[in-house]
Amino acid sequence: MSLDPLPDPAVVLAETDWGSLEHAYGTAEDTPTQLVALLDVDRSVRSRALDHLHHVVHHQNTLYVATAPAALYVAAILLDPLTALPVEKGPRDFPGPMRAELLGWLDSVANAAGDRAGATMRRFGFPPEDYPPFVRTAEIRPLLFSAVSACFDDHDLHVREAALAACIPLLDDPRLHRHRKAVAPVLREALAVSALWQYRQRAIEALAEWGEDTAGLDVRREAFEVCDAPGNTSSSAGRNLAAGDAADADPPF
Repeated sequence: MSLDPLPDPAVVLAETDWGSLEHAYGTAEDTPTQLVALLDVDRSVRSRALDHLHHVVHHQNTLYVATAPAALYVAAILLDPLTALPVEKGPRDFPGPMRAELLGWLDSVANAAGDRAGATMRRFGFPPEDYPPFVRTAEIRPLLFSAVSACFDDHDLHVREAALAACIPLLDDPRLHRHRKAVAPVLREALAVSALWQYRQRAIEALAEWGEDTAGLDVRREAFEVCDAPGNTSSSAGRNLAAGDAADADPPF
């Protein structure tokens, strides 16, 4: 696949005027410190930085002007060896290291700038093209796909599945439609047979939307003790697997 090159994460930090941007709680001048902390050697520091992404930069699946540059930084560090380190988990969180969590967060960001989210905004009388955070996030989807697709062959199963899930909303972008044929077999052979029914459901729905054959694929919703997405409020993966359904209920802003 011919993919767009990712920026240097240090350049993203240095060239973004974070103080002029806003997140859920005002100015984003505190965000660069938290982004750097995603790669801290201390697990608790990494985990708090991850919480900043979820609960401040992309609070309740909302896009803010600080979300897009933060997403670019996250995309640029995905392959850093330190993202293979673990983060703190709750009893209902999805498995996987920091890299899987960051992919889950990018998944949620992409969902909030995807076709379903845009249609929901229109239905509520808010054209997405008039909402700058949506426009800016949609603009960078090719870059996010470059980062996400680089994790398709990760040695960690949880990372591979999180990457495949994250690519689904990114491939809403007309500039990326050409990659669907290459990704479809992987969705069918890997994500559509995942041990997690939430992943299976998303893969099968995407394949159907792309006009691919879904014969023989089935989703049986199961009560996973660890991975119950609708009730998960702390982990990226759990919340983001339900993001597509949430986009149909409330406008993503």
